[in-house]
Amino acid sequence: MFEKLFRAIDDRRDDLVALTQDLIRFPTINPPGEAYTPCAEYLGERLRKRGFGVEYVRGEGTPGDSDRYPRTNVVARFDGRSAGPTVHFNSHIDVVEAGEGWTLDPFEGVVKDGRIYGRGACDMKGGLAASVIAAETFMAVFPDFPGAIEISGTVDEESGGYGGVAYLASKGYFSKPRVDHVIIPEPLNKDRICLGHRGVWWAEIETKGSIAHGSMPFLGDSAIRHMSAVLTAFEEDLFPALDRKQTRMPVVPEGARRSTMNINSIHGGQTEDYFPGFPAPNVPDSCRTVIDRRFLLEESIDDVKDEVTSILDRLKRERPKFDYSIRDLFEVQPLMTERDSPVVEAVAEGIREIFGKEPDYVISPGTYDQKHVARIGHLFDCIAYGPGVLDLAHRPDEWVGIEDMIQSAKVMAVGLNRLLRDGRA
Repeated sequence: MFEKLFRAIDDRRDDLVALTQDLIRFPTINPPGEAYTPCAEYLGERLRKRGFGVEYVRGEGTPGDSDRYPRTNVVARFDGRSAGPTVHFNSHIDVVEAGEGWTLDPFEGVVKDGRIYGRGACDMKGGLAASVIAAETFMAVFPDFPGAIEISGTVDEESGGYGGVAYLASKGYFSKPRVDHVIIPEPLNKDRICLGHRGVWWAEIETKGSIAHGSMPFLGDSAIRHMSAVLTAFEEDLFPALDRKQTRMPVVPEGARRSTMNINSIHGGQTEDYFPGFPAPNVPDSCRTVIDRRFLLEESIDDVKDEVTSILDRLKRERPKFDYSIRDLFEVQPLMTERDSPVVEAVAEGIREIFGKEPDYVISPGTYDQKHVARIGHLFDCIAYGPGVLDLAHRPDEWVGIEDMIQSAKVMAVGLNRLLRDGRA
């Protein structure tokens, strides 16, 4: 049915490899946000030569944005021969630092044994390249298609997406009537469709104390001991309760189908600021911890917060001198696109066509930029689908399979055909 389309994608194999290598060679490390502008301009210039209209949109005033590290996003659009819906492929161009343990240059884009290695190869420059090839090939094979195709390369997903998709969504780039369907080529495996993600609440808890000389702790009040009581209560009461909560969401891996909370960090006393190599001779009057609570579709954000504050309030009643403050840092509601939505059905058709099987429908344990498309853009026909194995992301010797990218590009092209041409061969 799609023989001509698939053959055209196979013919672009070398182009796909070269594009992925070129993208990896931009060290778009976040933080601080290096090489964003040249990477965005490279992608924009390529798409401009293919007939796309191209915009560069700086996320001015967002976290990290500066003249030295501008948050430069690229948005490209190609309008078809007649009116119709718009399909938008969104990929983030930022990557995490390379870290230690690499056996290959992380920013060279080495090709070896059918794989392309490099920081961002899997997460998610391979997915970006596959979406570009899918769109360009679809446009060449079906030049009379209705509607429009958009491709964006956005920044800062690894640090929350505020200078990228969140900023663009606030400007109307991810809302109707401009856009109808969004595919985010995150590395969720080539035969899986990611429908959304769990919710998240980050908060900082501070316990209060009273400073005194460390040789006479009875004259003060240790905030660290108070925090120890908090952590003990979490261990005895909160964690077992969270572990009992299960969800209907198909979250992967299996362990993430429960509510979870991570203690991200803990800081107390003056040791870090004191003379190097020596402890501060004081009773600590402050101790802070940051919690990372991931919650389920069946839970409300108010109940999630109440579970924590009720423990803190109980300690305040029962523990002498105990006092605390809590500060919200970040919160996102759980998301799950319905399986019968147009974009899900379109990509599912591609997976059936390429792999001869039903797709696996999954939910990400963590969030990605779909949260901004939904909560700011109010656009809910959005999924993540792309090549690459998520377990490889952020690790040394990160790679993406060349054949995986070819197959994913074919899936995306079939999806475009379904969404823009109503499935006509």
